[in-house]
Formats: sequence, structure tokens, C-alpha cells
Amino acid sequence: MKFSKATNYALHTMLFLVKAETDKPIGVQQLAESQDVSPTYLSKILTKLVKARLIDSISGAQGGYKLSRNRDEINFLDIIHAIEGTASLFECDFHHSDGCLIQAEIKNAEEKMNEHLRKTKLIDLVKKEQRLS
Repeated sequence: MKFSKATNYALHTMLFLVKAETDKPIGVQQLAESQDVSPTYLSKILTKLVKARLIDSISGAQGGYKLSRNRDEINFLDIIHAIEGTASLFECDFHHSDGCLIQAEIKNAEEKMNEHLRKTKLIDLVKKEQRLS
């Protein structure tokens, strides 16, 4: 199992916004430079984060992006779902009369992973980094 590069950039962008601790919008150029990625590519990711209501897009000369939720509430799973979607990682292609035991086991593991990602907030990483500094 592997998440896309877009998810990687989305997680790092959201962490940057959580660390910023500002209500002022941050421009796409600054966000892109913080990760050495094209602003055009990052804009597509930011659009998905806006649609998921994780960030707000502010237009104008002083525009950019800012968190739309309290920074203490943003978890890994919300960001991953915004980019990757919510489909299961495994779908059995065989027709079993009483269900697929393999799919059931993978679904169980996926639920445990999702629960862990739901409980893990980006602010937890910020606090961890502060303790290590």
C-alpha cells in the first residue's frame, strides 16, 4: 500500500499551515516554495483540500489559503481522504457465496489503520517537534 505524492504534499502543506499559527492567508507561492514543488501542481491539491473544507481559499492581493478548522482538530485521515478518497484498499474480484475471508481481514486491518489516523492530529506533530527542539 502506498499513498500518492499528492497526499504527501497535502500532509506537508497542512502541517505548514498548522505550524504557521496565523489567521492571515498564506499564498500558494510560499506554500509551494516550502516544499520545492510547482505552484500549479500544488494548486490542484489545495483545491481538493478546499473542497474537503480543511482550508479556505481567499482571493485578492492579500489572498491565499488558511485553515478552515481549529488547528487542534485536523487529523491525518481527513487529509488522506481529501486526496485519495474513501474507497477501500482491497476489493475481492472473486464471487464467494458467504463473503471473502481475505477481504474481511484486510477490511479489519484498514479500520484499525483508519482509527489510528483519525486519532492522530497534525498538532501532535507540532508538539512533538517542540519537545525535541
